[in-house]
Amino acid sequence: MIYLDTSVALARLLVEPQRPPESLWDQPIVSSRLLEYEVWTRLNARQLGPSHRSEARRLLGHIAFVELTPAVLARALQPFPVPVRTLDALHLATIAFLRARGGTVELASYDVRLLDAARALGIPLHAP
Repeated sequence: MIYLDTSVALARLLVEPQRPPESLWDQPIVSSRLLEYEVWTRLNARQLGPSHRSEARRLLGHIAFVELTPAVLARALQPFPVPVRTLDALHLATIAFLRARGGTVELASYDVRLLDAARALGIPLHAP
């Protein structure tokens, strides 16, 4: 399954030059519930909520969300092999949660710092 980072979701919604291929959306996609909040916060900050509401809801409807459970939050409090930002720690902890339960997860992201942290943790990357 593909773990979708916010950078990829926003690239799709904002039709940025670097955006995922349509084929990405044919695969099982999972993410932290955090992604939903990040997407709406960024759209609202750019005053794009009303114009992008339908497309954002469609995109978010394709994603299986993992809640920020006590286990996920506890992992985010633990050290990582490289320095990480708070939201990245929550995304990485969610991936670790899925992997600990036997899930095969590849990270799709355009965020260089998140990708570096994922590599340090041995998380396979998906090139969106």
